[in-house]
Amino acid sequence: MGAERERVETFGRLENGLREAGEWYLWGPYLSERQWGTVREDYSPGGTAWEYLPHDHARSRAYRWGEDGLAGFSDVEQRLCLGLALWNGRDPILKERIFGLTGNEGNHGEDAKEYWWYLDATPSHSWNRWRYHYPQAAFPYGDLVEENGRRGKLDPEYELLDTGVFDGDRYWIVEVDYAKAAPRDVLMTVRVTNAGPEADTVHVLPTAWYRNTWSWDEHEAKPSLLPGGMGCCVTEHPFLGATEIVAANASDSTAPRLLFCDNETNMQRLYGGDGNGSPKDGINDHVVTGAATVDRERGTKAAFWYRLRIDPGETVVVRVRLRPPGAHDPWADFDSVSETRREEADEFYAELTPPASSPDEALVLRQALAGMLWSKQLYAYEVARWLDGDPTQPPPPESRKVGRNARWRTFDAFDVMSMPDKWEYPWFAAWDLAFHCVALAHVDAAFAKYQLTLLCREWFQHPDGGLAAYEWSFDDVNPPVQAWAALQVFAIDGGTDVDFLSRIFDKLLVNFTWWVNRQDRDGTNLFEGGFLGLDNIGPIDRSHLPAGETLEQSDGTGWMAFYALGMAAIASILHRRGRPADDLVLKFLEHFALISAALQRNDLWDEADGFFYDRLRLADGQTVPIRVRSIVGILPMLAAATIDEDVIERAEILNKRAANVLRGAHPERGDVGHRRVLLGVVGVDRLLRLFSRLFDESEFLSPYGLRAVSRRHAEHPFELAVDGMQASIDYEPAESTTGMFGGNSNWRGPIWMPVNYLVVEALGRYARFFEDSLRVEYPTGSGRELTLAEIQADLRERLISLFVRSDGRRPCFGWVERLQDDPRWRDNVVFNEYFHGDNGAGLGAAHQTGWTGLVADLILRARGRMDPTLGELIGDGESYTVRR
Repeated sequence: MGAERERVETFGRLENGLREAGEWYLWGPYLSERQWGTVREDYSPGGTAWEYLPHDHARSRAYRWGEDGLAGFSDVEQRLCLGLALWNGRDPILKERIFGLTGNEGNHGEDAKEYWWYLDATPSHSWNRWRYHYPQAAFPYGDLVEENGRRGKLDPEYELLDTGVFDGDRYWIVEVDYAKAAPRDVLMTVRVTNAGPEADTVHVLPTAWYRNTWSWDEHEAKPSLLPGGMGCCVTEHPFLGATEIVAANASDSTAPRLLFCDNETNMQRLYGGDGNGSPKDGINDHVVTGAATVDRERGTKAAFWYRLRIDPGETVVVRVRLRPPGAHDPWADFDSVSETRREEADEFYAELTPPASSPDEALVLRQALAGMLWSKQLYAYEVARWLDGDPTQPPPPESRKVGRNARWRTFDAFDVMSMPDKWEYPWFAAWDLAFHCVALAHVDAAFAKYQLTLLCREWFQHPDGGLAAYEWSFDDVNPPVQAWAALQVFAIDGGTDVDFLSRIFDKLLVNFTWWVNRQDRDGTNLFEGGFLGLDNIGPIDRSHLPAGETLEQSDGTGWMAFYALGMAAIASILHRRGRPADDLVLKFLEHFALISAALQRNDLWDEADGFFYDRLRLADGQTVPIRVRSIVGILPMLAAATIDEDVIERAEILNKRAANVLRGAHPERGDVGHRRVLLGVVGVDRLLRLFSRLFDESEFLSPYGLRAVSRRHAEHPFELAVDGMQASIDYEPAESTTGMFGGNSNWRGPIWMPVNYLVVEALGRYARFFEDSLRVEYPTGSGRELTLAEIQADLRERLISLFVRSDGRRPCFGWVERLQDDPRWRDNVVFNEYFHGDNGAGLGAAHQTGWTGLVADLILRARGRMDPTLGELIGDGESYTVRR
């Protein structure tokens, strides 16, 4: 077993998260890429988070709930932070954080306007590597805002490469490596390469600072960073103990100058008042303008200032070390430790990567997982304190007490979490997190289990059983995929941690009841739920309907059937492992039967079209089908599992209503007494009709996966005119032209990894039941018939091909030639939020490694790493299995 695998196994023996998870997890990339513009930092009357704390204020205002920074590292409580600042000598400000447009500035919503990559990481963060390309010309802040503001929804986004700032290769390549000599001994290496044709000067400022915890409470002690000699500052903190941060002369012999200021708000710049003479932006102002805004003696923020003159093609190296004081020469083993950690990372990924993977697939696999591991972040948000305000600060506006998240006073997070995207979405999202955990389980199953359990802990879950969706509105409803994710993580981890399943099952029991009571208010077993994570997929806002109207949702109903089967599977595993839960197996199968019966009544099924549609129920009782062919109508097929015959027999003995649905209504295989039944809310006839739509290249099937909306709507838009309401939807394969949900949220045609993954995974369940007895035309109209296992394999390959170089190009890079051709760019992969429905170009958030990181799982499975099915883990005597 390699050294990194041993560290991961150590964490796996602990239960209480990273704070108590052993020293190797003490330091990691737990900073956000963007703290400004978040809900947590918003104290405005109207909840205008983007405008309340904009990028222009970020360098000058102390954050309340977290920190951000370039290549940021911190301890698990984010007390002391380490990051990087840069200055090209021409910008109006230091480059201390990633710049991007707010939701109201971008013509297609919020969007980061920089180029950075997470190239490598190990689970314990003994080795992390980050890369950034920084223009040598003045960064075009104003141009990006103005041009994107000028463009409309029908125009493409205006990106940093479009400005010409990288023309002539006039930019700096900045790489940062972190290596740990020991749990509290962190080595930071900064390599700066001049990619341009001429010598130029760049200012490099490795920076350490304390998160501001003292401005909000009257009795909170204020820590200090103090000079400790040449190229050294020292500090002591109750949690971290005594620490020194030392910086060596650069590889060109340039010595750093140590600068101090305080991580406190610049009251004079922002509000015209009196304030600290060395506030948060003091180092910025001193370096850029020469202002006397730094302190020589102490501060809560310190930077080592290097001015480096670098020739074309040359690289200068800066080394920094954070460690307990009084140890040996900090530079004697610096390079050897870094090399050892890099070699251990190579060993870790070599062991993980299937031999059948191509070198490029291995690169994509490693960078996908690196992005997920880099995307951890301390998430601090005490809602009651946020609503009421801090004792040392002005009280929040009264509107806040009845506004966003006001119903969630019990929510009190202070946990390291996996973020969807640390710039675009630097906050957890409930269903995103479930997908993260499936991929993370391959490298750190304990962390994955910790994440799934965390959502259900008493400081996260609402007392009524609801799960918080995401910080912009905890009350919104995300798809209930937690039971499914728990089963996946359980299987990937080897199927032995029954304590984990038992713990999460107890909490999900409450959540399932919440769903039944809150999202099926009239008791029809046709569920609502609102947008359910699919944002603008419909012609109307599914979360905010006119008074008296109800939307009965194909996806809400399908999700609940899916949830019921997942809970039945967990209950069955617990029962077989000695924790009596037989009645609960039947309880959830009965729920499934009721939902199945509701769908069988044709309430949402359109026989003429062979498709499931949402149905709008008006205040006067009339119903109107929403005939949009979208992934919403496909999702019911996810609810399928194989059950053994004795489950039906036990149901009949107990006189359960479910028995009538389980017996005779579903296909069977095997001999009498040993039969297996395919349990699904979609019968085989309907399933085949759905497949004919799903696998039609003129509808859902693209070269790179499944579109979220049928391409048919490009020529046949759906229009709705009812009860004074008018709306329409067509096929939009790229950025959205509607502002219904703002941001980069377009589900009207692009390829989204999570729903693609779920369809691929469901096809595997169907394939294992039917084996070779069922063949389906694929693609529809081709005349070629394949087994479902072959179709599953093909869809996997289409999704993997988004990222892998073919004919010299990666589809995810689209039409951007520099990304496709330039050796300095083309192998730095990003994992976008979604992908163009026709050509596969990456769109939306650029670092959504969260759920797009599922490509790592797809590569592992496609190239031969197959985890055992749940049935195999449970044993041959298992009575109910979800066969993967």
